[in-house]
Amino acid sequence: MSTREAFGKALARIGSYEGLVVLDADVSESTKTAEFKKKYPERFINFGIAEENLFATAIGLAYSGLKVYASLYSVFVLKAYDQLRIIAHDNLDVKIFASHSGLTNASDGWSHQTVEDVAVFRALPNFKVVVPADAVETDSVTEQSLNIKGPMYVRLSRTESPIVFKEGFRFELGKGNVMLEGSDAYIIANGNMLVRALSAAEALKREGIRAGVINMSSVKPLDEGLVLKAAKSAGALVVAEEHSVIGGLGGAVAELVSKHYPVPVEFVGINDSFGQSGKLEELYELFGLTPENIANSVKRVIGRKK
Repeated sequence: MSTREAFGKALARIGSYEGLVVLDADVSESTKTAEFKKKYPERFINFGIAEENLFATAIGLAYSGLKVYASLYSVFVLKAYDQLRIIAHDNLDVKIFASHSGLTNASDGWSHQTVEDVAVFRALPNFKVVVPADAVETDSVTEQSLNIKGPMYVRLSRTESPIVFKEGFRFELGKGNVMLEGSDAYIIANGNMLVRALSAAEALKREGIRAGVINMSSVKPLDEGLVLKAAKSAGALVVAEEHSVIGGLGGAVAELVSKHYPVPVEFVGINDSFGQSGKLEELYELFGLTPENIANSVKRVIGRKK
């Protein structure tokens, strides 16, 4: 199941909360908010292709005390940056669940792909930033978001992804999850890169290299304690994300360890470029978002240890 599908089902489930309203920009069949619309049409608003109006209205609704859930393509969220700054400044209760993120809107090309969104929202004060890895985690993120105050940006994928977590998994904002213990290096990943990090770790194990894997879906706030523990225990880190290597999860990890416990860090991500049109797996190969490249990055970072 894709994370956008999991969000749609979870949103319809938590929609019984009467103070919850959902806003969409004419893509409800794609973002899966259509399931909420069927159950609670009186609390669903379709703005058409008018993202600035959507978020301007979200501001007013949030000021009136409602819990606002906005869902649209991640690339079009950024069209409303002026409104997003107001949401951030006033710490308003607006939850953005953005679909078709990263490279997952593969065939539509760079104009419909977003590789800079995490960096933008990390830089906006008060915004929480979450990149769930599978449908189970997304279900929990959606449910937990009801109890999280202030603005939140959740990054969802268009394509199906393998299930990594067991049913009943509970997401905690600001907490990472150790998926695999390691001693030679740790791979910190999120979103669609987590399953690739696990695959890389298994391949490395066959070569006698013990690479641990951490799921870090909570990019902001970051689980600083867990990152520093991994840095101290293994002495080397690799960060893997379906995002620019500038300003995303890798940036957050590097900023932390450079200040508190400097260790070698390698980055697996998109190197300062836009996406391209193609099949998703071909794009992952083109940009090096593969288990093989993660494994090679682990070997490099181990070689950089003092």
